[in-house]
Amino acid sequence: MRRPLFPLGSIVLPGGRLPLQLFERRYLDMLSGVMGPEKGFVVVLMREHRPDNNRDQAFYDLGTLVEVVDFAQRDNGLLGITVEGRCKVRIERHWQEKDGLNWGDIVALEEEPAVTTPAHYLELENVLRALVQHPAVASLSMEIDYRDARQLGWRLTELLPLELAQRQRLMACEDPLQRLEQIQHWMESIS
Repeated sequence: MRRPLFPLGSIVLPGGRLPLQLFERRYLDMLSGVMGPEKGFVVVLMREHRPDNNRDQAFYDLGTLVEVVDFAQRDNGLLGITVEGRCKVRIERHWQEKDGLNWGDIVALEEEPAVTTPAHYLELENVLRALVQHPAVASLSMEIDYRDARQLGWRLTELLPLELAQRQRLMACEDPLQRLEQIQHWMESIS
């Protein structure tokens, strides 16, 4: 598949929602081509800027194919959209068009196995329940199955105040229980 790439300082994972404001012409133009079933674009995490970073590697090669689920003009006059993650994808090749829009050839990754959240992760479930009470998160109207270890880990990866590299490592993890273990370890080290 060939899709536009939208580099950001945040991520969205399957089933997650992310509000965006579009104001650059390239992204407004992109929007008309990505609406509808079997379409979408890829949200990809930008790398932290360091002097030794290769300019060609401005973002990671793992992202999430998203679909626009809502849009409206904001009070500030900008176009606001809400996207929902469909599946994780690997960017096999990418390039930038003259208008500055990044494009990539992508491959959808296999869906992670469904696993019931073990009882010893109840504290992580409680943390997520508290996070989704925040008005900004509650307004996204996400349906979360807290007993699904994938969803619990994905939402915590999106919502916890983690460093970009930590988010990317959690996103790249293909084992839902291993992701929860890493999140729990990081939370214990913070407290």
